[in-house]
Amino acid sequence: MTHMRDEAAKRVELVFSLFDANGNGVLDSGDFDLMTGRVLEAAAASDDDAKDAIEAAFRRYWTTLATELDANGDGVISVEEFRPFVLDPERFGPTVAEFAEALSALGDPDGDGMIERPLFVSLMRAIGFEEANVHALFDAFGPDADDRITVATWAAGIKDYYAPDKAGIPGDRLVTAHAV
Repeated sequence: MTHMRDEAAKRVELVFSLFDANGNGVLDSGDFDLMTGRVLEAAAASDDDAKDAIEAAFRRYWTTLATELDANGDGVISVEEFRPFVLDPERFGPTVAEFAEALSALGDPDGDGMIERPLFVSLMRAIGFEEANVHALFDAFGPDADDRITVATWAAGIKDYYAPDKAGIPGDRLVTAHAV
């Protein structure tokens, strides 16, 4: 197990609260269905392969959590059961990597390797992040003159977000309140 920095602890608490899409205080398969639906709605312009990939990534995310973290076998994941997720990149790295690749690809419906701010914001808002924080994150990724970031930048940023030993990363902007 890796030591979790305070910044990583805040990131994992936020992810838990966002993935609790139905607001019942625990994670269950229905939360992932709701989240998938919201993200797919925001990604209307993406092709079927990209949509299938994000659906598969959300399914794998839930299946991994249910298999690895449901300590008492009740079919739901409490916040206490969820916290170790970010502490164990060896166990969860492949799931996070699949999710990162699928989500970032969803943001590039024209296949040019670039993600424009409006779609990035739509996808991140569909997940539940605060709009001001999403803009702060996008800015931290260093958009080009056309206000775009690369798919690879976003994928790497998602992976860093789940790294227990990282601090001062762009993803930290998602947990800090930012003025609009």
